[in-house]
Amino acid sequence: MVTEIRDIFIGKKRLHAYVGAVCNAMGSGDRNIRLVARGRSIQMAVDVAEVCRRRAGIIAGTLPEMVIHDVSISTEQVERRDGSGTSNVSCIKIHMEGTGEMNNKEEE
Repeated sequence: MVTEIRDIFIGKKRLHAYVGAVCNAMGSGDRNIRLVARGRSIQMAVDVAEVCRRRAGIIAGTLPEMVIHDVSISTEQVERRDGSGTSNVSCIKIHMEGTGEMNNKEEE
């Protein structure tokens, strides 16, 4: 059985926006997640992966145990904004899988 991997693209939003996106994906049944980031967003992708893996904080505490399966780095050529050629941009892809069930924290 081939399972689909859900891509979450990391950009300039705050950390917990992406942690929330991972939680939403896990809640909808997607257990295979791939964080994708380029350039300056690479640091944010690593931070999101670590927060989810350690289940740190209120939002990430609802996640199942996360396992990082693969981290791949590459260089992509993108066209410059002014159209004067191409630039090399670093890219990272972090493949994570949630094992177990979501921890629904309900306040009493």
